[in-house]
Amino acid sequence: MADVEGASPEQLVSGSEIARLAGVTRAAVSNWRRRHEDFPAPRGGGVNSPLFAFTEVQAWLDRQHKGQDVSDEVRLWQAVRAAYGEETVAGVADIARRLAQAEPTPDLPADAVRLSEELVRSGSAASVVEGLATRITDSVGRSGSDHVTSERILRALRHFAGTLPADTTVLDPACGIGTLLLTVGPRHGLKRFGQEREPNSARLAQLRADLGRQADVSVTEGDSLCDDQWPQVRADLVVCDPPVGVTDWGREALLLDSRWEFGTPPKAEGELAWLQHAYAHTAPGGRVLMAMPASVAYRKAGRRIRAELVRRGVLTQVVALPGGVAASHALPVHVWQLTRPLSVGDAATAVRLVDLTANHPDGPLDPAPHQVVDAPLVDLLDDTVDLTPGRHILASHRDYRTEYESLRARLEQQLAQLAALLPTLAEGTGPGTLDASTVSVAELARAGLVEYGDAEPTSVSDQLDTDYLRGFLHSTANARRSTSASGTYRFDARSGRVPKMEIEAQRRYGRAFNAIQEFEERVREAADLGRQAVELARDGLGNGALMPSPGKEA
Repeated sequence: MADVEGASPEQLVSGSEIARLAGVTRAAVSNWRRRHEDFPAPRGGGVNSPLFAFTEVQAWLDRQHKGQDVSDEVRLWQAVRAAYGEETVAGVADIARRLAQAEPTPDLPADAVRLSEELVRSGSAASVVEGLATRITDSVGRSGSDHVTSERILRALRHFAGTLPADTTVLDPACGIGTLLLTVGPRHGLKRFGQEREPNSARLAQLRADLGRQADVSVTEGDSLCDDQWPQVRADLVVCDPPVGVTDWGREALLLDSRWEFGTPPKAEGELAWLQHAYAHTAPGGRVLMAMPASVAYRKAGRRIRAELVRRGVLTQVVALPGGVAASHALPVHVWQLTRPLSVGDAATAVRLVDLTANHPDGPLDPAPHQVVDAPLVDLLDDTVDLTPGRHILASHRDYRTEYESLRARLEQQLAQLAALLPTLAEGTGPGTLDASTVSVAELARAGLVEYGDAEPTSVSDQLDTDYLRGFLHSTANARRSTSASGTYRFDARSGRVPKMEIEAQRRYGRAFNAIQEFEERVREAADLGRQAVELARDGLGNGALMPSPGKEA
C-alpha cells in the first residue's frame, strides 16, 4: 500500500482517518479492532477517541490486504502534510486562496496545485476545500490543531442551537476554521460574524464561506477578548468553543472592562471571561451556547460569577456531555446556555440541568426523564454554587422514603443476626500467652506445610488448618511481635508463631476464628448501614423529602 499521509513515524491517526485510508466506514474500523487481536494498540487520545501510530496501521492494512488505490484527494492531503507539516491549516488556507483566485500562494507546492485543480474539474472548489477541512477536524487533539473543534462537540452545539429562523444573527468569537459558525442553523439566510486569533484559521473560515457561496458571512482576525472586532454586533445566538486553560488572556489590561457584568474573572477562569464576552454580544431574547470544561461548574475561584449568573436568571441550562466528546481527553464537557431576558420579568426562575455522561459519545443528545431536572435558583445558591448536573439530578430523583425503609430493614436484619454469630467460648487452661509449645510460620513454610499468598499464608497440608493458622497470626500476641519499639505496626506472617496442636483441635479453633471474623465484618457493615441511614434521614428531614411519622394516640 502506498504511503498515503506522507507521515512521519510519530504521526498519530484517528479511527476516521484509518477509515479514509482503507476506504471503509468508521464502524468497519471498530469491528477490526474487536475482531483482530493484532490490530495496533492505541498510542494516544482518549478511551472513546483513540489515536494510532500511522506506520503501525499502514503495516497492518498491508498485511490484511485492506488497502485501496490512493485517491487524488488523499494525494492532495499527503502533499499538504509533506509541505506544511503540523501547519496543515495554513496549507489548506493556501489551497483555498488559490482556488478562490484571491491572491498568489508561493508556498504551495506544484503537486498540490495540480491535484487541487484536477479535483476541481471533477467537482467544485468548495467540495475540495471542505474535504480538506474535514480532515483537519478528524485530526483534532494533536499539536497544531487545538483551535479546531471536535466533530462531537460540533454536533452537540448544533443540536442545542435547534432550528434557527431566517435573518438570525450568529456570532462565534473564537471561530477557528469556521466549521461551527458556518454549519449552525440553515446554510443560507443567516447573518454570521466570526473572529479568530490565529490568522490562517480566520482566513480559511472566510474562504470556506466565499467558496461555498454563503452570503452575509464576515470573519476577521484578532483576539476577541483584547481586540474585539465586532463591538456593535448584538447576536440572536452566540456559539463558541473557547480556548481552555489559558491564564494569559489579558486580565490585567481588562480589569475595568464593561463586559464583566457578573464580576471580573480571576486569572485562572479565562472561560468565564469568554462567557461574559459572549453575553455582552447577545441581543435581548438571544442566547449563548458555549462549550465549557466540567471544572468551571464547581471551581472555587469562579463561585461569585456563577452565583450572579444564577441569581439574575441569566443561566438557563447546563448540559454535561458524555466523556470522549473532546478528542484530546476523556473528561466530560459541559454546554452552558445563557439567555438575555427581554425584560426583568423574563428572567429564569430555574436552571435546567441535564446529565448525559452515562451516554455513548455518539448517542442521543435528548435526555431521558431521569437525566434532567429543573433546579430552582434558591437550591443552587449555596456556599459552593456547584452547577455540576449529576450532583443535583441524583438528589432530585432520589426516592428517600423507599431508600430509608430499605436501609432500616437491612440494619434490623444485621442486628438480629449479630448475637447468633458471636461464638460461645469456654475458659481456657493455658497461661494466656503463646510462650508455650509453638512453631513459627517460617518453619512451617520450610517444612512445605505453608505457602505465602498475596496477603496471608495458606496451608497446603491436611495436617494444618488455614483458618486456625490465620486466626492465631492475628492474635494480640503476634500483633505485639509485629510492633516495633517506636510503635509502628507492620504485619509479618513469617515471624508469627502458632501453637502446636492436633488437626481436630485446629479445626475447632478455626471455626471459632471464622465466626469472629464474620461477626467483625457484620459489625462493620451494620455500622456503615447505620451511618447511611443517619445521613439519609437528616438530609430527607432537612429538605422536606421525609417527615416524622405521627405518634400513636393514647
